[in-house]
Amino acid sequence: MSPPDREVLEQARARQSILTKPAESLGRLETLACWASACQGQCPPHPLTQPRVVVFAGDHGIARSGVSAYPAEVTAQMVANIASGGAAVNALAATAGAGVRVVDLAVDADTPPEVSVHKVRRSSGAIDVEDALTREQTLQAIAAGRAIADDEIDSGADLLIAGDMGIGNTTPATVLIAAITDTEPVAAVGRGTGIDDAGWIRKTAAIRDAMRRARPHARDTVALLATASGADIAAMSGFLAQASARRTPVILDGVVVTAAAMVAEELAHGAREWWLAGHRSTEPAHTIALKHLQLDPLLEFDMRLGEGSGAVTALPILQAAIGTLANMATFTEAGVATGTDAD
Repeated sequence: MSPPDREVLEQARARQSILTKPAESLGRLETLACWASACQGQCPPHPLTQPRVVVFAGDHGIARSGVSAYPAEVTAQMVANIASGGAAVNALAATAGAGVRVVDLAVDADTPPEVSVHKVRRSSGAIDVEDALTREQTLQAIAAGRAIADDEIDSGADLLIAGDMGIGNTTPATVLIAAITDTEPVAAVGRGTGIDDAGWIRKTAAIRDAMRRARPHARDTVALLATASGADIAAMSGFLAQASARRTPVILDGVVVTAAAMVAEELAHGAREWWLAGHRSTEPAHTIALKHLQLDPLLEFDMRLGEGSGAVTALPILQAAIGTLANMATFTEAGVATGTDAD
């Protein structure tokens, strides 16, 4: 996987040094702006004009084990809510100037044709006792994710965000993260949608059993996805890998998306150089995944909603960073003395 343009990155760093400010005084905004410039292959960078959020939806058989505070039918209800513009991600995206699309990969209900065009199956398997998908379904889901990325980029998207919607989906996400990083379940299990202590115990047991099945496949990406993910997560992995192949930057969301990102990095080594971590969720597994990917989150707002909400909340920060590099005057243009001149 080819990285963002190194030559342009150096040009951006050089431009930062002649803008009307003390060196490195904008802190991480400067790093973000240089990264965006390298991703775009031009300095100064242009504002993002068509950021797009794609919410990947799917049900998970493990939800029947009581690992979530909400019933499984909420997935289909929230898909309809996102499609009609009423969810948190819609409100946040409208503020940030991003479009939103929801796709059904494995919702255990009928959804409109425009939402279900890439549907693989109804619900993924209960991963504590059975595989989530067949190998063929896994490959189909990965290919669907790649096709969705291509569709968005070919339609003009200049930044992509993956979101998730699926009751019980933090359970397979945690299994993937723990299996890849060889982490014990009790160190990785979080509260998800807000489960109580009894729910946490059930979730930990389910993750322990699923990890027992997943560990033998930890180094075989497709087999691991088939055993312990779901069609939605497998599709997200393809989506994130393809975005990098198409040289399109991505802001990652929470634990479910970042689990998919860990798999995508295995599918396309070096893909993570095209990604920013939008935020750190309250899920312990998310911190484990971010450390594995060597990504430093932009925000720490104690968010755990999913849908792409944390990534969209971080989007204006990236836009602000781009604006400083693109629109600030240089010392020469502004007629401002540099520190050397003043001496």
